[in-house]
Amino acid sequence: MVQLTPTAVNKIKTMAEKEQLNGYGVRVMVVGGGCSGFSYDLDFENVEKDGDQIFEFDALRVYVDPMSYQYLEGTTVDYVESFTFSGFHFENPKATRKCGCGSSFAV
Repeated sequence: MVQLTPTAVNKIKTMAEKEQLNGYGVRVMVVGGGCSGFSYDLDFENVEKDGDQIFEFDALRVYVDPMSYQYLEGTTVDYVESFTFSGFHFENPKATRKCGCGSSFAV
């Protein structure tokens, strides 16, 4: 399963509302890139694709494609705001290495 904290869910809902994307969920993906090999990506989505894992948190649908799910299973996505950083934070138990900024990982 991929988890989203209430803070992450609220931030995604706020962003979708601001973009007038009512009824959209979010697609959580792993893409090639970054200094450690893989990067996380989020995008608004409202269509289920073949093989997607679908989770729901407070009426927000979360879509994860099969390739990404093998790297994301067990991951928790949070939204963090601090003096030095604001953004989504991924706590991934499958990551064996992370880059210094935390935006890419290796397995």
